Amino acid sequence: MKVVIVGCGRVGSTLAENFDAEGHEVIILDIRTSAFDRLPEAFKGSAVRGDGTDEEVLRRAGAEGAEIFLSLTEGDNRNVMAAQVAIESFGVPQVIAKINDPVRAAAYAELGIVTLCRTNLMVDSVADYLNLPMQTGPGIDIPETPGAEHPHPSAEGIETAALAPEPAATPRSRHISQAGPAAPGRKAVTPNEAEAAPAQRSGFRRWRGDRG
Repeated sequence: MKVVIVGCGRVGSTLAENFDAEGHEVIILDIRTSAFDRLPEAFKGSAVRGDGTDEEVLRRAGAEGAEIFLSLTEGDNRNVMAAQVAIESFGVPQVIAKINDPVRAAAYAELGIVTLCRTNLMVDSVADYLNLPMQTGPGIDIPETPGAEHPHPSAEGIETAALAPEPAATPRSRHISQAGPAAPGRKAVTPNEAEAAPAQRSGFRRWRGDRG
């Protein structure tokens, strides 16, 4: 099974290591070469420095034919943009985007993208531990109406410094490669369509109410 992971942070690198250990073909991308230091020396997959929101970068990295696509960077916009490319351009059957904001996670799920909300997961865990009757949103929100129009979030607000080419560095191991720079002129629609989507399933807002 081919698995593509965008974002080699703690979660992405741990999943990459485990998928690789189970014998799956793993391709993991990150915009920082240093992120791949989290991968073990025994990692047999492909680690590619590049922008996982860019279709051509993903294509050169070998994303075509992937069965699982996980977008796990720290940026909500970047994650949903990468997920959108995976669904619309590569037809990946199983795509998950990590969205930290519970309201936006619910909104993107309304628009057809499976979302993983770390905030909901953590609030739910605390509530369970303290035995408090908090009604939180789902940790993974699965769209109720598959095939809904996917959001086209604005790239505004993404740290452009993070996308700048890195100085030449000596790779820690031979599995690190370079997918090339992001293609210029990527169109982004504003205002963010997801902000206008219903967010009744966010949960986190339900128990928090109007307190902020």
